[in-house]
Amino acid sequence: MAEHLRLDSYLDFAAGRTPHLVAVCQTVHSIAAAGRQISRILARGPLAGNLGAIIGASIDGDGQKALDAMTHTILREALARAPVAVFASEESDEPEVLDPHAPLAVAVDPLDGSSNIDTLAPIGTIFSIMPAGMGVADDPAAPFLQPGRQQLAAGFVIYGPQTALVLTLGAGTRVFTLDPDSGAFIATRGEIEVPHTTREYAINGSNLRHWDPEIRTYIMELKKGRNGPRGEDFNTRWLASMVGDAFRILMRGGIYLYPADQRRGYRAGRLRLV
Repeated sequence: MAEHLRLDSYLDFAAGRTPHLVAVCQTVHSIAAAGRQISRILARGPLAGNLGAIIGASIDGDGQKALDAMTHTILREALARAPVAVFASEESDEPEVLDPHAPLAVAVDPLDGSSNIDTLAPIGTIFSIMPAGMGVADDPAAPFLQPGRQQLAAGFVIYGPQTALVLTLGAGTRVFTLDPDSGAFIATRGEIEVPHTTREYAINGSNLRHWDPEIRTYIMELKKGRNGPRGEDFNTRWLASMVGDAFRILMRGGIYLYPADQRRGYRAGRLRLV
């Protein structure tokens, strides 16, 4: 496919070639529309209100920001118009049935990295699309407990100096950049491949004293650089935003670590699988 391909054309082409992706592509359209709306709000910054105001607590105990709740509502409304049976959000205690007869289940983190709202660092929306199966009205959580290999599509929208949608439909990964003038998401390069070599790693070094010995040893080897067992220097990167670190790794390679550690609430890891 030619570069400067519009997301709409890419999804229409994928749905035309692979009938089981028709509903998936319709759902990605809805997520992209929500991403446009969120991007417009973020571009206004404080002019859109106190987006970073803490209004409650999320299910993992973090402070829920005003923009967390706002993005949850935007995505829920967008997905309610898509062929989505059940919707799971980090901002909700339980999955919500939207249309029990629809074929898909969608899990989202509406706003990853919300601690960065006031700092202009990258934040984003993460999504996973799974087959809903049968009986979602009786057990709305069931579709989200499937093996990851059952996933039909996944990706994230990152809001930074530009807004970009990273998407896989199960075969290859593409990045679509939002054109703020036309409102179109446009691919400006072909399928991406993570570079095989890099000198960058991402981890929150302030937690070093809490890490398991294996993690501590690995990071100390990297810190020793060319004087250590790896024989070359490395740079630390940490954005406190998984989408930011993931996007950098897609572009430049590297590794992102958020390991379990000895702090209360972190002993089984911190990032949620769903």
